[in-house]
Amino acid sequence: MKRIDFEKGTVTGNILNAAIPMLVAQILNLLYNIVDRIYIARIQDVGTTALGAVGLCFPIIMIITAFSNLFGSGGAPIFSINRGKGDSRTADMIMNTAFTMLCGSAAVLMLVGFLFARPLLTLFGASDDALVYAYPYLMIYLLGTLPSMIATGMNPFINAQGYAIIGMLSVAVGAVANIILDPVFIFVLDMGIKGAAIATVISQILSALLVFYFLHGKSELKVRWLHINEISECTRHARDIISLGSAGFIMQLTNSLVSICCNNVLSVTGGDIYISVMTIISSVRQMVETPIHAINEGTSPVLSYNYGARRPDRVKKAGVVLIIMVLIYTGIMWSVILIAPEFLIGIFSSDKLLLKDAVPALKLYFAAFIFMDLQYIGQTVFKSLNKKKQAIFFSLLRKVFIVVPLTYFLPYGLHMGTDGVFMAEPVSNVIGGSLCFIIMLVTILPELNKMKTTYFPI
Repeated sequence: MKRIDFEKGTVTGNILNAAIPMLVAQILNLLYNIVDRIYIARIQDVGTTALGAVGLCFPIIMIITAFSNLFGSGGAPIFSINRGKGDSRTADMIMNTAFTMLCGSAAVLMLVGFLFARPLLTLFGASDDALVYAYPYLMIYLLGTLPSMIATGMNPFINAQGYAIIGMLSVAVGAVANIILDPVFIFVLDMGIKGAAIATVISQILSALLVFYFLHGKSELKVRWLHINEISECTRHARDIISLGSAGFIMQLTNSLVSICCNNVLSVTGGDIYISVMTIISSVRQMVETPIHAINEGTSPVLSYNYGARRPDRVKKAGVVLIIMVLIYTGIMWSVILIAPEFLIGIFSSDKLLLKDAVPALKLYFAAFIFMDLQYIGQTVFKSLNKKKQAIFFSLLRKVFIVVPLTYFLPYGLHMGTDGVFMAEPVSNVIGGSLCFIIMLVTILPELNKMKTTYFPI
């Protein structure tokens, strides 16, 4: 079983060896999210309405993903740093602490979801018609909370040990199952939107089983629940995981918050059709951002491991490779979005009325797409080097302090209507992305320059 050694070989080679399997995994994981929407949009007579209804479930799904990232994105970089320092025992305890907290959170989230699903969907802007489709979809989806969180939250610990291929396969199993099962449940068994949810839950279970099988039985460091007598010892690890993971957690929660705000404003200024438009735009965004996430996540363990091993030159090289790869890819995709938006929208819906409203909205939303790279690059470096405060601050800045106020101010204060909702995103990208990247450069580079001669706490 081939493992990537982050200490040897070229930095570019290490990143590509980690990022390419992760890219395949991310693309397949994307299918988890969008295959349902593609099929749902094509359910006879009710496709557009049902698609908008599923979009109303996004905030809750994002919250579940946020908790997965809290423990996965928070634990894996610290895990890698300790592996780089040669402290396998601490690395093992960090992984087990993350796993125990993840499982406990999954149980709580599922229970809360079951109890409050209907009022939450109403709060998020669901009309009576939309609730007919959104509520049953969500109730079934919630059954897969634990496997979903294990598959997403523990996968980074596979990649952090250098087993990128296994990490890819754990996602591939579920994604392929979902692609096959979706049309069977939706159309062949005529279960409609409920069938889409059932297919997704079964697929998540398959992915989770493979992740747990590898981490518990095959990897060098094996995952398990903490024993009662270990809980007090691991309290500090839990704090460190939550502290670092808060950046990714906040980003996901704020994405959920932004989605709620957008749906509320769009339901007033544009009606249910614009909630469907936003659902499609969110789907396109997930699709085009997937390689960016793969590059970031492929670079993260290389940054973390070499930072822990006190190899500043390799950390710098990894950062440069990250910047070049992300910017080249984004430049290509940005051109596609601006030149051929109909093609991207057509993947999710063939409704001509929806296409008419979605094309200008998509162009507006992605008007400053390349500036968002600066945010992702800065956040990846901060998270990978265990810079908790910076990672959390910039997570809050762009979404909470810029996007949310603009989502209300532009449509209502400047009377821009639905255009104001879509304009809030590019404005936040320029301001938040630029600040994050500049601060990353002026704080991280001097530290790396001093690393060879000066001790600093990690």
